Parts: sequence; structure tokens; C-alpha cells
Amino acid sequence: MNFRKKLAAKAARFARNKRMQAVLAIGAGYGMLNSVMAQNPGAGVTGLTTAETNLRTYVDPVCNIVMVIGGIVGLVGAIRVFSKWQNGDQDVTKSLMAWLGSCVFLVVGALVVKAFFGVG
Repeated sequence: MNFRKKLAAKAARFARNKRMQAVLAIGAGYGMLNSVMAQNPGAGVTGLTTAETNLRTYVDPVCNIVMVIGGIVGLVGAIRVFSKWQNGDQDVTKSLMAWLGSCVFLVVGALVVKAFFGVG
């Protein structure tokens, strides 16, 4: 009989603790929900508009830098292809195609970025 009373007391204590934990979890969730709903929805739109404006101001300088780097890479590649051609290497056409492909990629990439951001 004593064993049953102890077991019943432990079960009641366990149930109370679980109920208390559930109440605390629901209360914390409700508190977080209120804090999320209390935010100003216009602040996010303002932040995104500011970020878009800042990105648009950086597009032209970055595209110009990419074009300059492309020009330097193009000159170095042209010199490498010319030297291979003069030395009589067998893979001149492969080097020439890689060089032309990289130059076209840099130019088209800069134009695509400008078109994506609606600049120029």
C-alpha cells in the first residue's frame, strides 16, 4: 500500500511539472509572437529600397573594373598565344579558343550584370 501512494505522488508531481512546462512554452511562444507582430512592416521595405539603391551605385564601377581586368587578361593571353604560335606549339588553337572564350565571357558577363540591375 505504501508503494502505491509513493507511485501516485510521483505521477502527480510529474504531471504537474509537464503541465507547468507546457504552460511556460505556450506563454513564451505567445510572447515571441507578439514581439514579431509588433514590428514596423515599412522598415523592411525601406531597408530593401536602400540596399537596391546602394547596389545600383556600385554596378558601374564594378563593371568598369571587370572590363579593365578583362583587358589585362586579354593582353596577357594574346601574348601567350602569339609566343606559342611563334614557337610552333601544337596546341595553339586550343589556347586561342580558351583566350577568346575568357574575353567574351568577361565582356558578356559585365553586360548581363548591367542589364540585370537595369543600369546603362
